[in-house]
Amino acid sequence: DGKGKRRNPLHDYKKTGELMLIKVNKTLDVKTKLLNTTEQCAKRCSRNKGLSFTCKAFAYDRVTKRCHWLSFNSLTNGVRKKQDHAFDLYEKKDYVRNCIIGKGADYKGTISVTKSGIQCQAWNSMIPHEH
Repeated sequence: DGKGKRRNPLHDYKKTGELMLIKVNKTLDVKTKLLNTTEQCAKRCSRNKGLSFTCKAFAYDRVTKRCHWLSFNSLTNGVRKKQDHAFDLYEKKDYVRNCIIGKGADYKGTISVTKSGIQCQAWNSMIPHEH
């Protein structure tokens, strides 16, 4: 068929078994749907297909086969972690990864200090350095 081996969509996610995220902040978005596989959940999260928000993670309920797409992850304020045997949490690596690859132009992590501990300059600031 000439397609070759397709990339596993789960490759972009960090899996934590038996964990669910509970939103304390009610404004955070969640969408759920019945889907048979975690791969299907991942694909939809990666493409933001049919979602009104940027998907940063999803939780898969192995018992009911439900996918919960999340507009947040474990690092988001107003979210708490909850041990739950029914769920596996998959967080988009881009948002939880704390290392910079290449020039770091697509870095979405939360580190805002340099290696030596100096506070980073805001992107919208030209002081002390111009871009």
